[in-house]
Amino acid sequence: MSNNQSVRRHLDAFTRGRIIGKLEEGRSVTSVAAEFGIAHSIVSRLWRQFQTTGTAIRGLSSGRPRGSTPADDRYIVLQARRNRRQTAEEIARHTTQATGRPISRFTVARRLHGGGLFGGH
Repeated sequence: MSNNQSVRRHLDAFTRGRIIGKLEEGRSVTSVAAEFGIAHSIVSRLWRQFQTTGTAIRGLSSGRPRGSTPADDRYIVLQARRNRRQTAEEIARHTTQATGRPISRFTVARRLHGGGLFGGH
């Protein structure tokens, strides 16, 4: 039992964050796994989970659930870039139709502000 990986069941939040950071830099799953001395399947699952949920943090999140997923956010920004004259309301409607989940125009406006795309209101 000299290797502590065989004992620890969960990667702590800090380690998970470091792994995600390296993957975001474009490093390969296998090279990151080797560096941290863990199975590439674990890194791969963590990465997939991060891309889906937008967070590397496990378990209970406090606060309000997000109205949109990272994929929704990308879609919203894409819609806005395609047609600059579209209102937040229209983009919200398109996104809701595309994802099947209701998204408010306020959520859209916030996401576009984040992406540096939203003007006036």
